[in-house]
Amino acid sequence: MRTPRSRLFLALLLALGVVAGLTAPAHAFPAATRADLIAYLGGISGRYTLSGQHNREPNSDPTRYTRLAQGITGQTPGLWGGDFLFAPADIAARQTMVNEAIRQWQGGSVVALTWHMCPPTTGPTCGWDSGGVLGHLSDSQWSQLVTDGTSLNTAFRNRLAEAVPYLRQLQNAGVPVLWRPIHEMNDGWSWWGGRPGANGSRRLYQITYDYYRAQGLTNLVWVWNVKDVSMGSVGEYWPGAAYADVASLDVWAKMEPSASDYQAMLTVAGGRPISLAEVGRAPSPALLDAQPRWTWFMVWAEWLTDPAYNTSASVQASYFGPRVLNRGEFTVGGGSRTGKIRGVGGKCVDVAAADPANGTRVQLYTCDANGTAQAWTVGADGTLRALGKCLDAAGGVNADGTKVQIWDCAGGNPNQQWRHDGVTQRLVNPATGRCLDATGQSSADGTPLQLWTCTTNANQKWTLPA
Repeated sequence: MRTPRSRLFLALLLALGVVAGLTAPAHAFPAATRADLIAYLGGISGRYTLSGQHNREPNSDPTRYTRLAQGITGQTPGLWGGDFLFAPADIAARQTMVNEAIRQWQGGSVVALTWHMCPPTTGPTCGWDSGGVLGHLSDSQWSQLVTDGTSLNTAFRNRLAEAVPYLRQLQNAGVPVLWRPIHEMNDGWSWWGGRPGANGSRRLYQITYDYYRAQGLTNLVWVWNVKDVSMGSVGEYWPGAAYADVASLDVWAKMEPSASDYQAMLTVAGGRPISLAEVGRAPSPALLDAQPRWTWFMVWAEWLTDPAYNTSASVQASYFGPRVLNRGEFTVGGGSRTGKIRGVGGKCVDVAAADPANGTRVQLYTCDANGTAQAWTVGADGTLRALGKCLDAAGGVNADGTKVQIWDCAGGNPNQQWRHDGVTQRLVNPATGRCLDATGQSSADGTPLQLWTCTTNANQKWTLPA
């Protein structure tokens, strides 16, 4: 339970940017492979979605927008997004950005990287203009670009080489990367996009894939990406099954993905995970209920606080939604499933006053950043454990209103067995057939938890650590 004093302390930490993974992590990920991350995304598909925040310019301050998300929600996004970028100052700060990517992974966030790349007709730096990222290659230049051995093809490969030392650092640090090159390839706003067909934008993506694989980079999870335009023809840009691990959509033409957009991505993905790689608006709980297979969303930089897209209340609703996982609520690459259990109102299951004594009340409370009173381990034996004790139905009484508490764990004790239904999101005590319930359908801090006849009400819906 967070006291008023600790709430003030957390607010101070958020204002200073301390709770951004910049200090020693409280919930560290182990080294992991791309296969671990792909498997994790496949495992949460249809059940959970990682919250995410992009951090674009400046690369010298690569948690600028993550800090804003923390200030709004009191939570750290489950995904941190960075960008190799194109302007001289940002290229000079790429090492700062990559250092932060490693810290973010070690602190418990998944890492996603993008590259707004200068065209191969220029040097490594350029502007956001028709001579740079927004440029256009003639058909003749494009033909050279995708033909091995030409000067433009060689120049493009040399451009790709600029990122190799940084990607290798991430690999050596045990960081798998959600890697999204040649993004929004079905839209012609960039020099690389808007060219359908076998020798179009998808061919450039394939060249990129083959180049980095030849460099021995095995930590990259390949995220194929389109924008929410001309969705009926996205298959023209699909590079083939061997070239994509995730199919992702950027939502800019609309405020949120339509049902047909969602279905188009499921179709082209062919069973692979899908994601919302860029959004202006943080997806609502209702949207994620209707479209549950998005495995992450990433709000784009300053759009987080743009009132045309988001309000503080809508961002909080997204982060506190029962399907959304923030940092500390999941683990990738092994380790126990330890994190927060969320319920009605985005509140967390909390051991009152962090008291480990037998019989201590279990309640709802505002989620802490790192508190041990809210760190629950989901055991393979059916238990839920915190502070070295088990979540326990007092006396195992089969009656509505039975108190829920913590108690010494006893192997096979039916009072301490819980089954989570991923569809209804209820936590059922099998011995009684009753559900974990927030008393009185309240979401107020201090609301005690109890056993109650199972219903479809929100006060019996719980999100477990993934």
